[in-house]
Amino acid sequence: MEIILLTVGKTSQSYVKTGFEDFQKRLSHYITFKNEAIPDIRIAKSTPPALQKEKEGEAILSYLSPSDFCILLDENGKEYTSLEFSSRLGKVLNSGRKRAVFVVGGPYGFSNDVYRRADDKLSLSKMTFTHEMVRLFFIEQLYRAFTIMKGEPYHHQ
Repeated sequence: MEIILLTVGKTSQSYVKTGFEDFQKRLSHYITFKNEAIPDIRIAKSTPPALQKEKEGEAILSYLSPSDFCILLDENGKEYTSLEFSSRLGKVLNSGRKRAVFVVGGPYGFSNDVYRRADDKLSLSKMTFTHEMVRLFFIEQLYRAFTIMKGEPYHHQ
């Protein structure tokens, strides 16, 4: 299986890029991981957020294939401990699908069509983080999940 982190917009903060690249390199020992970015949707400030969500949603849906396991990183998703996430990830990896696509939406979240397409929703916290920080937190947790699955000493209980 291949894991993809699909984001709206690119990472611009150098400290986030550096940390992300470090964990991306570490992950390469376990699985094929890709980070794909959909360009920011540039709409006038007077445009309603719902229209921006629709446009971003169209771009997200055009990226996904019908066989992808799609997991939205969403504030209303299920929260897991690191051990629970590792277990859940193991089930996704054994689902028989070729790709697991974790999606970080734009500033207003996801369109209804994207919610309908999703196979699952994951929340990293009840707190709100910048979309760039979510990328770094997610990839660290992904790496942690693999070390837990392999019984390696990165995670301490």
